[in-house]
This record gives sequence, C-alpha cells and structure tokens, in this order.
Amino acid sequence: MASFASLVLAAAAVVAAPLPAPPAAPAPAAGVLPIDPEPVIDAPGIHAPSDSAQQAPLPPPAPDQLMVVPPELRRLVRQKVVMPHGTDEDRARALVHLLLDEDALALHYETVATHTVAETYAIRSANCLSFTLFFVALAREAGINSHAQEVGQVLSWYQDQRTIYNFGHVNAQIRVGGRSGTVDLDSSVLMDRRGPKVISDERLFAHYYNNRGSELMADGQYVAARQYFEQALRMDSTLPNVWNNLGVLEVREGHLDAAGRDYAQALRLNPEHVASLSNQINLYRRLGDNTAADAALQHLDQIHSVDPFHQFMLGRQAETRGDYAEAATRYRRAIALYPAAHQFHFGLARVYFLSGEGKLAERELRRARELGPENDRTRYQAKLDSLHRLERSGALAADR
Repeated sequence: MASFASLVLAAAAVVAAPLPAPPAAPAPAAGVLPIDPEPVIDAPGIHAPSDSAQQAPLPPPAPDQLMVVPPELRRLVRQKVVMPHGTDEDRARALVHLLLDEDALALHYETVATHTVAETYAIRSANCLSFTLFFVALAREAGINSHAQEVGQVLSWYQDQRTIYNFGHVNAQIRVGGRSGTVDLDSSVLMDRRGPKVISDERLFAHYYNNRGSELMADGQYVAARQYFEQALRMDSTLPNVWNNLGVLEVREGHLDAAGRDYAQALRLNPEHVASLSNQINLYRRLGDNTAADAALQHLDQIHSVDPFHQFMLGRQAETRGDYAEAATRYRRAIALYPAAHQFHFGLARVYFLSGEGKLAERELRRARELGPENDRTRYQAKLDSLHRLERSGALAADR
C-alpha cells in the first residue's frame, strides 16, 4: 500500500502481462483514426455500452438525493468507522476497509453502474463515479474532509490484458492533518501527467447525470438520456463531456446541425477535447465537408503527437501485429512524454525481449521496478529473475 500522503486504495491490483509472451490485442483507442463512424461517448467510468436494455427509468433524481446516506448505512459508519477510531487517519483507513473488504460491504467494480449513494449501498457495485459519490458521502459522515477529483485522461488495464483509453475519470480526495491522499476503486488506472483536480459537488453531480445519460443512450432510451444530459448542463454547463455526449445523441436522432453545435461548444470549452474533435471529424465527413474535416484532423494529429497515452496505444497495436521496431519507437516516445509511467517502461521491456535485446529489456524492467508501486515491484523482480535464468541458460540470444 502506498504511503498515506499519496494514498491510492483499490479493490484490484494492476495485472502485468508475462514478459516472454506478446500481449492480447488491445481495444482500439477512442478517437484513433481512421475515423470510426460510431461517435465517441465521453463518460467517466463507462468503458462499454450496456449489453441489455433497461426498463423505462424514472426522471433524474434531484441533486440533493444523490448523496443521501440511508439510516442503516449511517449507523454502520458510526459503529465501524467513527466510534472505534480517534484520529482522522485511522477513520479514513477504516472507511476504506468497510467499503472494500470481503467481510464488510465488499463493493465491486462494474463499468455500467452509475448509482446514487443509496443505490450503491443496495446493489454493492459501482463504477468510478458511483464509488466517488459513495466514498465522499461516507467520509463526510465520518467527519473526514473529502472531495471529488477529476482526471482528464486515464489508461486502464484489465485481467484479460486489454488496455482501455478513457477520456475521463473521477476519484476521491481526503485531507487529514494537512496531508492529502487519493482513494480510487480501480488501482489499474494510470492518470495523466496533470494528475487529479479537486472539483465542486455540482460538477461531480454533472458527471453523475452525464454518466447515467450515456448508459441510457447506450440502451436506446433517448428521451430519458436527454433528460439526464439537460440536468447535467444545469449542474455545470462548462463540462465538455456533456456537450459531446449530447452531440452523439443528436446524431443518433438524426439532428446533425444540432450535433455540430454541441461538438463546437465542447471544443470552445476545451479545444483539445479529443472525443469531441473525433466526433466533429466524423460529422464533417458525413456532411461532405472534407476541407473542414481535414483541418480538424490535422489538429487532432497535433494533439496525439504529444499525448503519451496515444503513443502508448499505438505501441500496443504495433506490438500486437509483431512490428516490434515500431512498437519500441512508440513506447520510447510515450516515455519521453511521461517518464514516470512504469507501465510504459514495461511495454518497452517486452518488445526489447521479443526482439532479442536482453540487456535493453533488463534495463527497462529495472526502471519499471523502480517506478512501480510495491505490488508491481514484486512482479517486475520476478520477471527480471526469469530473464536472468534465460540468459544463463543461453535461451536468450546475445544482444546484437
């Protein structure tokens, strides 16, 4: 576990692929060209559409209902967190254990699980947005200073070795004794270089309505989805994610002019909002305006050239198709842009190994071990030991 000053607690650990084997094919990065005619949805915590339609939902809950703590849950927090622990730090750790331990609430991660606090307590599943709502509400109930944080971009790793490039993520911050820490349900997330930014409750609520609207849109419930997007804009009209997703909804309903206005508004708020830019290019192509599409594509290429996550995803794709030279080039570019990401060094070590460059693979593995959290250091050391055994046995050819 990390030190309290940089606390990152989660239900699952990062899974690193075995060094000698090439990775499974990654999911395509959202916004990677050639342009996909399916618009890119931007909602923290949502990586895939729901597989089954839901029943007609009720209207969006009022903002003052999102973080209401049920009486029985309030009693549980008092019994397990507040009463036995005198310091804020002890209460914070007790709260994390209450939420995640198998003999307690045992919340589990689910991508399509945008719930209020009461719903999360009843269902015991959450995505990053629901978990953040849940944790912040209970932390405040326990007297702990806590707020939501917003992250612009993340990479996530899952047990089947897929890498997901997501445009948004939220988690919780706690402040105890002048120190701050981050609590996150998903430890397999690599945050962008700018790190998390504390946001208001209103912006957090806007994320909730945006996420829920995206889930409903994925189920084809467009009227309900629009209600949630409109409520999100009432909470925070400066959130580009909502304007992007409203544009996606307009496209699906055939309102292309309205979609263009929504994408343009998202890009006024954030000219580098990749999802909106990708969707705008799609729309220009559909309307036959290739000049505007080419100009927007040039802008997108400029953004991608300095985006370490995009460079990493291109490296993953090259590695999957066996182009190790291209993969190494992309991984080195990602590392130059984001040197502290141990996952990038591990990717470079993998392709060096697969290219027969044992010494270079060892160098990058050592760097990954130095940068990685404690649980990953053990994995990287095991891979280093395996590499040394291969070298001693002569199974690994000498570097050229």
